Amino acid sequence: MRVKTIHLLRHAKSSWFETGVADHDRPLAPRGQRDARRLAKHLGQHGVAPALVLCSSARRSRDTLELIARSLPSKAKILVEDELYAAPVEALLQRLGRIPDVIPSALLIGHNPGLQDLALTLAGLGSGLDRLKEGLPTCALVSMRIPAPTWRELMPGTADVIDYVIPRDL
Repeated sequence: MRVKTIHLLRHAKSSWFETGVADHDRPLAPRGQRDARRLAKHLGQHGVAPALVLCSSARRSRDTLELIARSLPSKAKILVEDELYAAPVEALLQRLGRIPDVIPSALLIGHNPGLQDLALTLAGLGSGLDRLKEGLPTCALVSMRIPAPTWRELMPGTADVIDYVIPRDL
């Protein structure tokens, strides 16, 4: 059976410093910038190489993507999509189901609670599952292998959590 690999990345820590900025437009905090740079090194060192990157249109997600982009494959297709902003798990599953089946791996950069809900919905096995249940902090990365020949066939509870990384671990 063919396997798909999904990487779920919660955006890095955003800034609340500027008052009057809409939630969608909040930039990264200095800590978020540092965390994203550390995560970029981890991606490169561990061969995280998604063929497709789906990124929320929120500024903090786009800023996170910009800071990790140098560690992603140059051939990776990058899509920034409004529908991923604060999307619930059902919408995220629907979006993943529309990925072309020739794509073997994807990175989704988004927001909680939807992203953690998605990870917990898909996960069934793996050493990072217990930690995942405790939370998905900013700039956390969950990588999963899913036994599905097509993205439309992603089934709850079938993914194997192969990596769970939070910034303080890096």
